[in-house]
Amino acid sequence: MIDKKDITGIILAGGKSSRMGTDKGFLRLNNKPFVQYSIEALKPLVSEIIIVSDDLNYDVFGLKRVNDITKNAGPMAGICSGLEASSTDYNLILSCDIPLINSEILKKLIDAVDANSEIIQIENQGKTMPLIALYKRHIKDTFNGFLQKGERRLRVAVKACISKNIKLEKAHEFSTMNVNTKEELKQIENAFNH
Repeated sequence: MIDKKDITGIILAGGKSSRMGTDKGFLRLNNKPFVQYSIEALKPLVSEIIIVSDDLNYDVFGLKRVNDITKNAGPMAGICSGLEASSTDYNLILSCDIPLINSEILKKLIDAVDANSEIIQIENQGKTMPLIALYKRHIKDTFNGFLQKGERRLRVAVKACISKNIKLEKAHEFSTMNVNTKEELKQIENAFNH
């Protein structure tokens, strides 16, 4: 098991959501902002949490906040910015719009660390989730190379790295649900309160 002192938590909270019309990290579930759930899931497993966002409002959480180095270039740029600011080899990366996430799922990523894998990501119902994943810090160089070429698709960059998928059991399927629309927010509220 890797020690938590060797792991940084990175929360991607960049950008306004075009579909929600607001910053998703501040959407609320049971009176708690979404980003708070990501923070709580990471806390027991990491030595430091970094929020990647240009939005000063995130400073209320009292965590280190770094700006996106490359503006408006999506999650790949956010991951690079987080890894640049990290001082550890291993980094748990989460988006800020998965309020049902928990430490148990993130622990599966840490338990799966091996000598070769550069990215270990959750797979749920046949879909890989590069925004619920453990990244080795050095992959930022690979990602930066793609960004410099104008390639912004995260999946393309992940394919260029040695990655491994951790399949979730049925019981955890809901935990990785992210929220892009008002309807999905309702679904999550229902799942949360049942």
